[in-house]
Amino acid sequence: MLCVGLDPDPTKFPAALKALADHDRLAAIEQFCLGIMEATAPHACAFKPQIAYFASSGAESVLERLAAVCRDRYPHHIWILDAKRGDIGSTAEHYAKEAYDRYLADAVTVNPYMGTDSLAPYLGYESRGIFVLCRTSNPGGDDFQMLKTNHHALYMEVARQAAQRWNQHQQVGLVVGATYPKEIESVRHVAKDLPLLIPGIGAQGGDLVATVKAGKNAMGGMLINSSRAIIYASSSDDWQTRAAAIAKQTKDDINSACAS
Repeated sequence: MLCVGLDPDPTKFPAALKALADHDRLAAIEQFCLGIMEATAPHACAFKPQIAYFASSGAESVLERLAAVCRDRYPHHIWILDAKRGDIGSTAEHYAKEAYDRYLADAVTVNPYMGTDSLAPYLGYESRGIFVLCRTSNPGGDDFQMLKTNHHALYMEVARQAAQRWNQHQQVGLVVGATYPKEIESVRHVAKDLPLLIPGIGAQGGDLVATVKAGKNAMGGMLINSSRAIIYASSSDDWQTRAAAIAKQTKDDINSACAS
């Protein structure tokens, strides 16, 4: 159930790749991501590239190539585009096309704030998925997600809509943060069968055992994401080895928590 986030920041790369980035940033980003994917694939079921890290470096072409590599080398891994898109009409149609056709996403993260019609273009791709932002891991999520509506918090209304209205073709999941295990439990109560994409362990300090206890269902039902703790486990020549070791440990910790 481990998902490895691909957040390539050249300032955090190992020394050799930092040097490469000084004159060929795109090559350095590509080598780093390929190295992380190779190292962690045996221990993960999914990769989650964050589009902002690629776009800010003009590395969209790199992301396209990585998507093709994932399809070719790791066909059983889920490729999740973390884009948090949220718009309506023809704009949403183009964002969906970008995610699914250009970047070959199996699923994409989306923001439900603009309502059902902003999700419809993604749901039109019936063989692909969406992960709807529900209870996010950042402290500022409280500003709106905890507002009361119909006697429950707004994030719970998102969970209800996802489970009861949007999931007609079994293609909807929810993003809930590991930093809020009680809220994960509440979401699981109303969205019993939906997969949960759970960021917030590792560098963000989420409680893995509490997260698994709160979020698992009979099928497992979770993709637990770790990014920085794995991909930047070492800044030395052993960066791939260390990434693999932390990924394996995280996988083992998830499995142990599930079994307990």
